[in-house]
Amino acid sequence: MSLGDLRPDGPLDPRRRGPAAPAPDAEPAPGKRKKERPQRPARKRRRGFGVLKLLLILGAGVAVAGGVGGYGLYRVIAADLPDYRWLADYDPPQMSRIYAADSRLMAELASERRVFVPIEAIPQRLQQAFVSAEDQRFWEHHGVDPIGIIRAGLTAVEQLGSGRRMGGASTITQQVAKNMLVGNDRTMTRKLREAILAVRLEQALPKERILEIYLNEIFLGAQAFGVAAAAQNYFNKSLDELTLAEMAFLAILPKAPNNYNPFRFPEAARARRDWVIDRMVEDRAVTAEEAAAAKAEPIVARPSRRPDMVAVGQHFTEEVRRDLIARFGAEQTTMGGLVVRTSLEPPLQAAAERALREGLMTYDRRRGGWRGPVTRISAAPTEWLPALDALQRPPGMQPEWRLAVALEVRDREARLGWAERPDARTPAQPRTAVLPFEDMAWARPVIPAPPGGAGAQLLATQGVRLGAAPRRMQDVLSPGDVVMVEVLPAAAAQGRTQARPERLALRQMPVAEGAIVALDPATGRVLAMVGGYSFERSWFNRATQAMRQPGSSFKPFVYISALSMGIPPNQQLLDEPIEIATPQGLWRPSNYSGGGRGWVTMRQALESSLNMVTVRLAQHIGMERISQTAADFGVIPNMPRYLSMALGAGETTVMRMAAGYAGFVNGGRQVTPTLIDSVQDRRGRVIWRADPRRCEPGCDQGPEAGPPTLAGERRQIADPIAAYQMVSLLQGVVQRGTGTRAAVGLNRPVAGKTGTTDDYRDNWFVGFTPDIVIAVWLGFDEPRSLGTGETGGGTAAPIFHDVLQAALNGSPPVPFRAPPGVALVRIPVGNGSILEAFRPGTDTTGTQRLGESARESAAGLDTGLGGLY
Repeated sequence: MSLGDLRPDGPLDPRRRGPAAPAPDAEPAPGKRKKERPQRPARKRRRGFGVLKLLLILGAGVAVAGGVGGYGLYRVIAADLPDYRWLADYDPPQMSRIYAADSRLMAELASERRVFVPIEAIPQRLQQAFVSAEDQRFWEHHGVDPIGIIRAGLTAVEQLGSGRRMGGASTITQQVAKNMLVGNDRTMTRKLREAILAVRLEQALPKERILEIYLNEIFLGAQAFGVAAAAQNYFNKSLDELTLAEMAFLAILPKAPNNYNPFRFPEAARARRDWVIDRMVEDRAVTAEEAAAAKAEPIVARPSRRPDMVAVGQHFTEEVRRDLIARFGAEQTTMGGLVVRTSLEPPLQAAAERALREGLMTYDRRRGGWRGPVTRISAAPTEWLPALDALQRPPGMQPEWRLAVALEVRDREARLGWAERPDARTPAQPRTAVLPFEDMAWARPVIPAPPGGAGAQLLATQGVRLGAAPRRMQDVLSPGDVVMVEVLPAAAAQGRTQARPERLALRQMPVAEGAIVALDPATGRVLAMVGGYSFERSWFNRATQAMRQPGSSFKPFVYISALSMGIPPNQQLLDEPIEIATPQGLWRPSNYSGGGRGWVTMRQALESSLNMVTVRLAQHIGMERISQTAADFGVIPNMPRYLSMALGAGETTVMRMAAGYAGFVNGGRQVTPTLIDSVQDRRGRVIWRADPRRCEPGCDQGPEAGPPTLAGERRQIADPIAAYQMVSLLQGVVQRGTGTRAAVGLNRPVAGKTGTTDDYRDNWFVGFTPDIVIAVWLGFDEPRSLGTGETGGGTAAPIFHDVLQAALNGSPPVPFRAPPGVALVRIPVGNGSILEAFRPGTDTTGTQRLGESARESAAGLDTGLGGLY
């Protein structure tokens, strides 16, 4: 083939011949039409249709895969969801409340402060305030609100880049699901679980029940869970007392309680409250006029303590709390909604706390000395007020005291300044007054004990050493000293007395501590209990937790052991020196006053608290019997059988001593102290009661059958006649013996016994009338001497007197009740005579004598402890 044969329309290979192509100008053959080549646009249309078809197929595949994946994800999430059906019968955790004997609230125990209120008792406007603020379509949607989600999404797009936190679209039902079932972690999985559960909750529970759970569970700040607790915490009101403005304020709190705290951010709180009111107008829950009035109302929070709440008895309340935990467990105590009724008498409790504080301060001014200022700051005119205002009050400082700084100190007076603040929102205002030198004689400086063991021994046996009385104000204060003072009001002129302007008195908290228990001897109900100088300073309850030696206040349990054996109260006993052989050597107990008196009666020995007589009597009746008596009366269980125990060398508590003495006055029956009268659960059912008496058959027949007969369960631990003889002997202690300061001016029968231990480390007075037993103890937490000559009759008895005077409160005198069969015989005592109680047929001449020998031994019976008074 030649190059000429190569034509555009010719084949490349001449051997592959096809039909001959006609010439370009040739006419088509008759009957045949020339084929036209397909146009390019048609090919593009077919390609576009294929792409669209492919996209549709791919979209359908993705949708199917997404649906399958979504369903699989739903199945995985739904398989792990918690059971929600229990919410139908859900009782939320509720705070337990403790009430005093007069039904006043003492304390609320709660890990979450909540008061459950059924939906019927929640005002409709309060319900609507939360619906308007949190979920306007609550009554229309089915758990999840799509419109709310779209609205939240659009808002998030608008605020993109603004730095604001994105608003949520959770419904009230979703919030219930989150709070009650799924938790609060910020993940997409949690949101999906929350949404699924919300839909299921809407199917299982009515809207009212969901809203009830929400309004009782939601956290609203100030440790308040639920609207009822929040109304109390913020406004000190019940729900039906709230105004529209206060309801709207509560509705703003679920979002961010701290950000709308009315004390810290009042403007933000008010703006958000007004927004809620506007939403309520949109929802036609309130009128425009009502909304305007509500917006004009200021937010006035009143979080102060409820006026009817008992302000005393913190040690008592803490003891009740521990008792409840021991009986019912911590969870039931703090979240079970218990109603606890106690035996506390608030007026008596307040009087007991006041008497102990004054008694300790009186002792401190007499033996404690001046221990110096609290701290020091600058006394410059422009610096002292902010520096003083920044100081924190020392724990235990009395509410009426002030921290003041010495601004100017002269010989006979000092000018002190302090910060006065009417309320928390008012800036501190400076005030000054004069501290005169006239009442500063007590402020003797404390001389530090010498270092080493000798100094500690000196402090333990003799107490603190004090320097000379101050001669001028500079001996006590220097400019810049911060001290505690009490502002004494001005006094008007009376007769020849000149008017006295307002002045200051120097104060300091005592180091010594004390405890008081007052109880009903017939029932064991504890009417008052003080565990120390201040609960704020120390939670340790010295009435129940401190083990201390009772000293001579234990001796009545020795003497009642003798009386129970038939030994009469006028029995002659020898008061002469005695030596007891022990493994540690000879023990020579002695009387507080020194030598012996010869032959004395049992009454005289107890009234004068004679140690040598008591040891001889204990030898005669045996320590085994005395140990059993101490256990029966609950004073010292398992007491060692050493003779020194007869003088109070064992250890016991103030509560046990009060209960033991109650066994004397109630006719010899065992007393178990109780602080709780009854406990009710959240539904009002009594689940525990302290009264052990049982109702005899027939006592529930109605009023026509007469008064019921209640059978007592208390065990008889002593013969009633012996118990009454003991009461009579203890009356003599108060009338003529070591406890005369206990009943001065009371003009009624009072009995009791003093107690002072070795080196004056513990001071006691335990006494009673027919209707109340009071035990008082004073000492240091780390046992050391209160000071030479500090006895129970001088420190504890006056405190007992003040508490008893408050308990009597002008009531008529009541005599001690003698049991059947006792013989009252008048016998001479001193310059007069008394009615002595005897068992029928016992010898009343007093000629029988015990302990003729002046030197006796009881090897191996004593530890060597002694010298107790």
